[in-house]
Amino acid sequence: MQGQGLMDTGKGKIVIDADVIATYAGSVAVECFGIVGMAAVNMKDGLVKLLKSDYLSHGIDVVVEDNEISLDFHVIISYGISISTVTDNLDETVRYKVEEFTGMKVRAINVYVEGVRVID
Repeated sequence: MQGQGLMDTGKGKIVIDADVIATYAGSVAVECFGIVGMAAVNMKDGLVKLLKSDYLSHGIDVVVEDNEISLDFHVIISYGISISTVTDNLDETVRYKVEEFTGMKVRAINVYVEGVRVID
């Protein structure tokens, strides 16, 4: 996470921390069709772990530059669903909701599918 969003309203400044953006984006993402949850990859042994809902922001990297947001999502998706359908839905939904929430433009959304899970 790096950077902060900054808006000057004419009455004062609003600063939005990258962690706030990550937490909001993560909560939006897990509501998207086909997303099981955010993933954390252990660099030491390469194991992928499904993150609990309290740690959603750990599966998201946020960079804010020139008041534009770039998001990297590390996700686990449902088995048997088209990856392109899931990622297109994630991109559209998150882009719209994060732009509405922050008032800033989303420059890029990159999705890294770290695993698939069978959902009962």
